Amino acid sequence: MTVRRMLTLESWAGAVEVLAGAAGLDRPLTTVRGAVDTAHVPAAGELVVVVRPVAGTDWQIDALLRRCADAGSAGVVLAGTAPPAASRLLADRLAVPLLLTAAAPLDLVVDARLSLAAPELDRAELVLATHRALGERLRPPEEIVGVLRRLLRSPVALLDDRGEPLAGAVAEGARIRLGEPVPQHHDLADGVLLAHPAATVWVAVELTGAEAARADVVPPVLAVAAGAVQRWLLANRLELERDARSRTALLGDLLRLDTEPGADLRRRVADAGWRLGGWHVGLHVGVPSAVDTVARTQEVVRALRVEGVDAVVVARGDGWTGWVTFDQEPTAERVRSLAASLQAAHRELRRNLGTHLGVGRPHPRPDGLATTVAEASDAARLAATRPETGHFLHVDQLGLAQLLLEWTRTDTFEPAARALVAPLLSATGDLLRTLATYLDAESSLAETALALGIHRNTVAARVSRIERLLGVDLAQPDERLALHLASRAVILSPGAAPRPAREIRGGESDEFEDRRR
Repeated sequence: MTVRRMLTLESWAGAVEVLAGAAGLDRPLTTVRGAVDTAHVPAAGELVVVVRPVAGTDWQIDALLRRCADAGSAGVVLAGTAPPAASRLLADRLAVPLLLTAAAPLDLVVDARLSLAAPELDRAELVLATHRALGERLRPPEEIVGVLRRLLRSPVALLDDRGEPLAGAVAEGARIRLGEPVPQHHDLADGVLLAHPAATVWVAVELTGAEAARADVVPPVLAVAAGAVQRWLLANRLELERDARSRTALLGDLLRLDTEPGADLRRRVADAGWRLGGWHVGLHVGVPSAVDTVARTQEVVRALRVEGVDAVVVARGDGWTGWVTFDQEPTAERVRSLAASLQAAHRELRRNLGTHLGVGRPHPRPDGLATTVAEASDAARLAATRPETGHFLHVDQLGLAQLLLEWTRTDTFEPAARALVAPLLSATGDLLRTLATYLDAESSLAETALALGIHRNTVAARVSRIERLLGVDLAQPDERLALHLASRAVILSPGAAPRPAREIRGGESDEFEDRRR
């Protein structure tokens, strides 16, 4: 508020005249106070209204103007006779607004103070209205956003930590900024964006036009809404965890079936909205262990639905298991189309989750569901080690590798495999992964180099070292097959050895080996 804006009030306009000090009309105005006479001691930002008439020759007017200039006051309003020209010249020199009124001074003070209190009254009314509208009961984010949109008459959204809307909408360029103080206040081209944190999300409002003037009124309202969002998030998290445990247990019971499901299991499946009949195509989305699979299940579901995939998705410890059910046996073309849609969804998920995805073949009935899910899990395990395929594999891409993978799951195979490639585990140069990638690439030095991000001469040097250390000839089919299985089994095992250092004292680096040869 300034003196200039105060003069636009209905009760002040035409009733108050600016005599001098017009250069100071835009000084900050924080309060309006009535003074009995000119002996008043003003405060910073205060507009002094002298309620008793002052003699036009009163020298104390000049003293009051000087005190106002020293204190940083907003100005002086006199009633009665206009002061002498000398006082006006002094007001101009000090840039202290000197005003004169013929109206009742106390009425002006009351109207001015009500006007100054309007933002606080507006803020209090908004906060109370928000409390009443949201109440104590839990409300979903969409409903909270709708309440705020109605109360604030502006676009409102619930944003994630990337600024993407989870509910509602604000301008495309309106984004929160991590690491900055909260609540946040960002100027836009035609207004302002206000955002308040609510656990892992943000409540944001875009104020434009005349509503932008309420930017100092709205933040407490966002704080009230953020509390409502947090309550819903906590309650929803508990519900999600209960549901996830129930769905995971149900899926476990289905995958362990070796006979037709009983009536109780069929009822639980029906309650979950799952179908046992028809043909099923399984999928498994694997993620790093740090990912909260329960909290991010809906993100996976949304990514699939964007690509037109209506799948059952169940959160599990290492990711998500799911399947798509068809009424009839799907044609090869339909399966390829589904795989293409799943791959597109996987590319989107990898932007934030670092996923690997495997897809099974179509199988019918409940026992077929277990089969296709197992195939998808196997494909996902292999996809985790295959950047050249975008960490995506359909089981039909595996061929014989699928059968060979089953052989490697015996209790005796992994120790034997580890013993077979043991010389590579203690050598420098990441030889075990090089061997697996080289055999995956059908002995192509160029493809191996591309997959590992190294020069093909380095690959050639490593392959020669591998043959010397293991005493094998990789041109022999039997030796290639055994080493291919062994290297994959060791890499995929839970206790897989970490990558060796590139160069260790006492060992030979790839570059040294290249030069030596």
